[in-house]
Amino acid sequence: MKKINTLCVIDDDDIYTFTIKRIIAKAEVAEKTIFFHNGRVAIDFICNCMEAIANLPDMILLDLNMPVLDGWQFLDEFIKLVPRLGKKILIYIVSSSIDEDDFKRAKEMELVSDFIVKPLNAIDLRNIVDQWV
Repeated sequence: MKKINTLCVIDDDDIYTFTIKRIIAKAEVAEKTIFFHNGRVAIDFICNCMEAIANLPDMILLDLNMPVLDGWQFLDEFIKLVPRLGKKILIYIVSSSIDEDDFKRAKEMELVSDFIVKPLNAIDLRNIVDQWV
């Protein structure tokens, strides 16, 4: 079964975080998973790991609605870091939003691989990873 090294989940919802941990374990898609409750902490982590590429995530599951730095603000900051990362990081927006503007905005962003409406299940996650690996 194919796995990625590190999967990153950026989401402030404790219930979703609990659920996605179980889904990731069931799907057996990552050697390691890291969690952040807002985009600011995730950006800080990425900035601190830029010299150690192996510590950077391979894939990010990103919520849109969060405090401190929401998903869109995270993406704005992340775009600035991309030229210095040294590796491609896939980003999937995983949100409960059904706003057409959010879908359109995500589709216009080259670095967003896809927009997935919550809930994400183990089969969908497995399919995403299988496409990437």
